[in-house]
Amino acid sequence: MTRNLAEWLTYQERVNVRSIELGLDRVREVWQRMGAPAPARGVITVGGTNGKGSTVALLEAMLTAAGLRVGAFTSPHLVDYNERIRIDGANADDAALIASFERIEAARGAPSDDAVPLTYFEFGTLAALDLFARAGLDVAVLEVGLGGRLDAVNIIDADVAIITTVDMDHMDWLGLDRDSIGREKAGIARAGRPAIVGELDPPAGLLDALAARGARVERAGVDFHVERHADGWRWQHRDGTAMELPDPALAAPVQFANAAAAIAALHALWADDLSFASKDVFAAVSTGLHEVRVAARLQSLGGDPALIVDVGHNPQAARALAEWLDSQPAVRVHAVYGALADKDVAGVIGALGARVDHWHLAGLDQATPRGLAAKALAGILQQTLPQAVFDAHADVATALAAARATAQPGERILAFGSFFVAGAIVAERNT
Repeated sequence: MTRNLAEWLTYQERVNVRSIELGLDRVREVWQRMGAPAPARGVITVGGTNGKGSTVALLEAMLTAAGLRVGAFTSPHLVDYNERIRIDGANADDAALIASFERIEAARGAPSDDAVPLTYFEFGTLAALDLFARAGLDVAVLEVGLGGRLDAVNIIDADVAIITTVDMDHMDWLGLDRDSIGREKAGIARAGRPAIVGELDPPAGLLDALAARGARVERAGVDFHVERHADGWRWQHRDGTAMELPDPALAAPVQFANAAAAIAALHALWADDLSFASKDVFAAVSTGLHEVRVAARLQSLGGDPALIVDVGHNPQAARALAEWLDSQPAVRVHAVYGALADKDVAGVIGALGARVDHWHLAGLDQATPRGLAAKALAGILQQTLPQAVFDAHADVATALAAARATAQPGERILAFGSFFVAGAIVAERNT
């Protein structure tokens, strides 16, 4: 049966009764049937609660600037599925994805009744590995979808692993505290290979699990340091390597931590194999910092009032948004906010607090079965911030229109809370 890309994606959503099914046995079996080729000469796997997408983009930009062929796998996508798989900065096209899905379908034994079941995410992971292996890449950068130890990406042994941050998210799957979640995320590390820990205060569970795995742990604030100053910032490693660098092109103070972890990963990769290093490492890192782009990470879409879009959807991400707002000129802030039902909505609202002057709540129940209706969102807002000014709207488009009608020139509209919020706004801009 011949399917177009949209039909393939619909099929993948329905072929497995479980939308999430953690575990490596099924996806590894299919990958082995496909020959299990290495996706690239070197692999960097990026896990963590927040900052993964930005860190992947930073790595991709720096490695490209070093003259290497790079593949990047990220999820979810904002507008088009093709965004998930990039080779040399270009999204995979429909024909390549369809051909890969056909190979995966054959390898899993479909349409036989005993075909190996795969989830939507596992199809995408295998497609990325398949297309990367066929592209003759130097480095593949793989973003973990959920957790780490049992995520499909973890069938690949990473040369370097990064754990950006550990915070409370996906607790139903990963555990109810940072230690438990950290232990799950440590599963992407390998014995004797570098594991970069990007946050200054990681949970003991993460560090203990990394030590138990025999990883070569490098910690922010211990093994590498960041020093910001008026003209840029300094990255320094305990081995004496130091670079004076320009600020990352990505907004938000948290991007310095993401950039520092990315540089530490490259430093480790280059130290282990000089064939990955460019003749001018400083130039490659500096160029990558200057040229990096990633959609919907405090992305300014212009206008007056200014429209800022961010995918932040948990309390840690909301604290980063609050830090960014505090660093900006004080103006009235109008939030367009929508959330999924399994998120800590009260924690997100509490982190931003009075920084938001007017909440425009967007229902996401029409966009996804996991989405919260505006009425439910309003109830949580009223419990968390009883004095908050808000309006409830059926969807993102209506909420954004109301924010634009309410906000005055010189004020700010901040749209955030979910990839569904950011994706709807970016898609509108692109039409």
